[in-house]
Amino acid sequence: MSTTSDDRQASVLLSFRGENVRSFRGEIRLSMLATAMADKEAVRYVTWRERGQPVGVLPVAGAFGANASGKTNLLRAMDDMRAHVLYSFRSGSPVGGVPRRSFALDGSSTDRPSQFEIDIVLNGVRHQYGFTFDDQRFTEEWAYRFPHGRAALLFRRRGLEVELGALDRVKGKAVTELLRPNALFLSTAASANHPALLPLYGWFSRNLVLAEAKTRPFRQVFTTQMLEDKEKGERVLALLRAADLGVSGAKKQELDPVMRERAQRAVRILMGQEGKEESVEEGPTFDQLGVRLIHEGVAGNVELDADDESLGTLVWFGLIGAVVDSLANGTVFLADELDASLHPSLVRQLVRLFQDPVTNPRRAQMIFNAHDATLLGEFGNRELGRDQIWFTEKLHTGSTRIYPLTDLDPRKDEAVGRRYLSGRYGATPILSDQEFSAAAELIMAGNSE
Repeated sequence: MSTTSDDRQASVLLSFRGENVRSFRGEIRLSMLATAMADKEAVRYVTWRERGQPVGVLPVAGAFGANASGKTNLLRAMDDMRAHVLYSFRSGSPVGGVPRRSFALDGSSTDRPSQFEIDIVLNGVRHQYGFTFDDQRFTEEWAYRFPHGRAALLFRRRGLEVELGALDRVKGKAVTELLRPNALFLSTAASANHPALLPLYGWFSRNLVLAEAKTRPFRQVFTTQMLEDKEKGERVLALLRAADLGVSGAKKQELDPVMRERAQRAVRILMGQEGKEESVEEGPTFDQLGVRLIHEGVAGNVELDADDESLGTLVWFGLIGAVVDSLANGTVFLADELDASLHPSLVRQLVRLFQDPVTNPRRAQMIFNAHDATLLGEFGNRELGRDQIWFTEKLHTGSTRIYPLTDLDPRKDEAVGRRYLSGRYGATPILSDQEFSAAAELIMAGNSE
């Protein structure tokens, strides 16, 4: 298969792995590599080593499952890994431990280490990076690159002992003098401007940005700032108009210096340029941003206050800035409860933006979770390929199991949405009519007293 210069410069996620994190007692393994079941038009090919055959990568993966089955924890685990890389040296206390969310429903899990690992293609070369840790320290850490298909060591850390690769050993030895038990070597090296490791650190600063409810104020600020740039603002407005929300434009007012600094700081926090100690409340709310969305009225255009906007409009406004940025820069975007407050047709269009190489030429990737079974499709008519669908299921131990639809060997024309809702794939809630009836009787008995 032929390659282009864009193929060789592409940076994409190949896989993410974790263990003993959040609701996952065992292993998490999410692969973005295309399989034999892939919808061929969705696959993107990228070079992963010099003179190597391009590898097929998927632009979208969606996780489906019951409430409290672990869908959100999949994305939060990826965000946790990013936070350790960005903040462990810069914001961590020299004498403190390591923030950790190990599996909480098993007393022995706190005694076992947690682990993260990713495989990425970074500027046309595969990289593997990971680490293990407990509540007190990072116990192991490793980074390899594969320029010619074989692993070349960047560094390997055991405790405070670090084995260095061939790239810039002098700088690497200087970094080991700064290393703390509760700080990652990669984070420490980035603070020391280690040239061979800055690109890997930079990948985390630009990728795995999580869109969840508590970051919506920050993302609304981000979208608002994009309106100040003519080219980016036009893209944002285009998505506002295309969503059929009745929005024809936006009017941005000048903020006073104090509020403007709060807005800029909110964006820096969202993009990992400042520590996460700041609370969400420190970011300006939508009505403080000086934005008025313009709606088409019978007698002309009308500017509405934030209180008059629907929740769906505000959710969409908070999403589209991050979406535009991801598509423009070819980054990995994480979306929690993608279908919350949004119409299924709007969600499908958002998925198509990432699936279509015309609207996503830089190979951006979106990993999301949702309840909307219409995304799974009927009889081959679906937005996601069979290898882009993942399920989360809560086991009797309370831990989460994640598995791909491909493990169940679905037919190409299978009615995936219908079979999912009927429980054929698992990952659906087990609800009891009797328990709900008993609960209703208790409610009625209380009301009659």
